[in-house]
Amino acid sequence: MHASAPDPRRAALPYRLVATDIDGTLIRADGSLSRRTAETLERLLTAGVPTVLCTGRPVRWLGQLYDQMVEPLPAICANGAIVYDPDTDEILRAAPLSAELLLDVTKRLREAVPDVALAVEVNDGRHFLHEPTWPMHWDGEHHAVRVLSTPEELTSAPAAKLLARSADSEPAEFYELVSRVLGDTAETTHSSSSALVEISAAGVTKAAGLAWLCEREGLGPADVIGFGDMPNDVPLLSWVGHAVAMGNAHPAVRAVADEVAPTNDEDGVAASLERIFEL
Repeated sequence: MHASAPDPRRAALPYRLVATDIDGTLIRADGSLSRRTAETLERLLTAGVPTVLCTGRPVRWLGQLYDQMVEPLPAICANGAIVYDPDTDEILRAAPLSAELLLDVTKRLREAVPDVALAVEVNDGRHFLHEPTWPMHWDGEHHAVRVLSTPEELTSAPAAKLLARSADSEPAEFYELVSRVLGDTAETTHSSSSALVEISAAGVTKAAGLAWLCEREGLGPADVIGFGDMPNDVPLLSWVGHAVAMGNAHPAVRAVADEVAPTNDEDGVAASLERIFEL
């Protein structure tokens, strides 16, 4: 993580780092990064304030956003399990679910949810393995995505993230069920409108990943302004010095936010940063 030569006004800037979710927050619903948002982040970097992406996305899904940027941004991926440096293509930190934990968690899920379909992000999120019952809607990833050869392969190696899906459950009820079944054994969250739950090792959240990176850079919560829209952003927004929920945010996110910005389709991140930093 780096910034350009600092602007003389830096001492008067309210925060030293921007931490933002991607989907539903930084980019628009069509997947585009607006010119306004890109230019706002560039102006901040010039003033000495870098931005870190904090996302549920795996590393392999960052390219679509990086292609729209002048320079790629460092990222906390897989809801905090992976800290990634795009300049060197290096994984700075990994906190995966162990094979032993995966075995325990998947056994509990299969017993509690008869129709559960499971998938794992492996190799630091560079590959995705899924059961035959997992619904696939992604194109262009044939080299990185494949069906599990055997059921045992699901738990044969550490995973950045385990994903559980139910075709017959309501999203909120499914999340509550999975959270209750797993308890403190693992971290559960969700960022989808479908019955999809994302599972990480205990204590692994966007906040934990960001805290590790900030400590490395000599920064604390008070130095950071954060943006998010879904429940997997709640730990992040609870940790930062100033929390901003998007206008399209889930009620749980609004509940922990210090303010609510315009929606992602209205360039809410850019609008807030322009006002707060007087850009």
